[in-house]
Amino acid sequence: MTAPGQLRTDKTELTRFYREMLLIRRFEERAGQLYGMGQIAGFCHLYIGQEAVVVGTKAAMHDVDQMITSYRDHGHMLACGMEARGVMAELTGRAGGYSKGKGGSMHMFSVEKKFYGGHGIVGAQVPIGAGLGFANRYLENGAVSVAFFGDGAANQGQVYETFNMAGLWDLPVVFVIENNQYAMGTSVERSSSGTELYKRGAGFGIEGVQVDGMNVLEVRDEAARAIKYARDGNGPMILEMKTYRYRGHSMSDPAKYRTRDEVSKTRSERDPIDMVKNRLINEGWQDEDSLRALDKDIRDIIAEAVDFAQTSPEPDPSGLWTDVLLEA
Repeated sequence: MTAPGQLRTDKTELTRFYREMLLIRRFEERAGQLYGMGQIAGFCHLYIGQEAVVVGTKAAMHDVDQMITSYRDHGHMLACGMEARGVMAELTGRAGGYSKGKGGSMHMFSVEKKFYGGHGIVGAQVPIGAGLGFANRYLENGAVSVAFFGDGAANQGQVYETFNMAGLWDLPVVFVIENNQYAMGTSVERSSSGTELYKRGAGFGIEGVQVDGMNVLEVRDEAARAIKYARDGNGPMILEMKTYRYRGHSMSDPAKYRTRDEVSKTRSERDPIDMVKNRLINEGWQDEDSLRALDKDIRDIIAEAVDFAQTSPEPDPSGLWTDVLLEA
């Protein structure tokens, strides 16, 4: 793992990374508030602390590449370029949402942005991600699918079935394990006999790399290498992103399985956004005033998204019968 100040970048790229990560964080903070107010129902899993994983990975992807993930998906959608207003409207169950208010927090899609969900079943997106890779290989379209899942899902049987098929057929897939260290609420050390998750594909001939998931530049570089490896016909690769979530598993999780000191220590020493902010200032690329102005712009975007969500109508009940069956 490399110190953030040692990896190549420039003012334009690093400012973009800062903005994209800050957008995700401000969005998630507001989503948490709306959930507490009862305006978001069902489940809601926040991405606060893990922003560098998806922003760095997306920076390494080409326009033809696809992304698929689990129920902790708001950050992935924003990183893919989906509009905050459409995501927020979906969270609040409104017709202006990306799934017309029928998917909620965990089930959103955008074929236009090549984002294939948002899946509520633990690990279920992994074989679908391999299916996307199979289609890419069959169509010879040069695309790579990137499948995100967590350290908890890494113990699911369907993940290993997927590794087997992806390795057997040399599918252009990159498996990104977002190891936030606690799965639903049990530490990796207590739930996994082998804690080096990047080695999980060794029995299937799949190379793996462990990455500092709090360092957006290291994520960018390792994701670029893995995606190129898959695109060049070498088969799949596993990236274990060592990251950390500051909130509970979901909004209903009090997170009593870890101490406040542990969370605050990680946040004060390894926060992905603060690391980028510090380098921007140290390099003389931005100052406190310009970054405050950027933060204000983002807060305005989030405020508009909330207003759109609250004023967008609820879905018509007839919508229950649409998008259910396609007759071919």
